[in-house]
Amino acid sequence: MRPLAEAEIRSSFVNCSKGEAKRLFVPRDLSERPWDDLDFLGWRDPGAPDRSYVVTERDGRLVGVALRLPSSQRGVLHSSMCSVCLTTHRGDGVALMTARKAGAAGREGHSVGAYLCADLACSLYVRGRKLPVGGGRLQESLTLQEQIDRTRGNLAAFLDKLSA
Repeated sequence: MRPLAEAEIRSSFVNCSKGEAKRLFVPRDLSERPWDDLDFLGWRDPGAPDRSYVVTERDGRLVGVALRLPSSQRGVLHSSMCSVCLTTHRGDGVALMTARKAGAAGREGHSVGAYLCADLACSLYVRGRKLPVGGGRLQESLTLQEQIDRTRGNLAAFLDKLSA
């Protein structure tokens, strides 16, 4: 993924208003991110632990999604697997995150959920740049590139549900 600027991140969100996008927390360390190893930019809001964000490139444009931990589950699951990168975690490593659907469906309250790495570092886990605490990666016969492609495909499938 290429390095992103705060303004283009804010303008990429498809499931929140322009005002909400203007107010959301954007990490201050964008220049320090390992962009060459990222399939998407993901982060948690330190001031609102129930809010997370993902921004990725799709079809030549940026797509940003605001995510939430459901109010019934402010914690995380135990011994679970991320549905995007297939990394297993123990303790607080995987969380059910929901995203309001884009457009009229989202305004009517419809949402889509997925179990994701709680720190949204899927790209780094797949590449072995970060190791999950108490969990791990499955031993696979797929090449690293095939695993990266699968991770991107799983994220794309989740994003497709937001616009369906």
